Amino acid sequence: MELIKQGDVFLVNFGPSMGAEVKKIRPAVVVSNDINNEYSPIVSIAPITSNVTRVYSFEVEIPAGTAGLTSRSKIMVNQTRAVDKLRLVQFIGSLPAASMTQVKAALKLHYDISG
Repeated sequence: MELIKQGDVFLVNFGPSMGAEVKKIRPAVVVSNDINNEYSPIVSIAPITSNVTRVYSFEVEIPAGTAGLTSRSKIMVNQTRAVDKLRLVQFIGSLPAASMTQVKAALKLHYDISG
């Protein structure tokens, strides 16, 4: 697999899942840092959904056409998780720097990290 970078968007196999966890194969953005992504078999990701009825402060809205996404979507920072790279099915694009800045701010908010 090519070098995975923070901000890359992949289709990810989330199955099997339980309860309210994200299900099926869906896009997700890599949020772990590039050193981790190069050396670890595990990456941290935030799932993406096209259900944008409500967008909360810990979510990031993404316009259609961004990072290979065909629909207006949102990044669900509250559902971040660590997954084996084997769950990454297909690379579809990369988020622009401005969107990653929003993702990092949402991560700080969700995990109550100051600084």
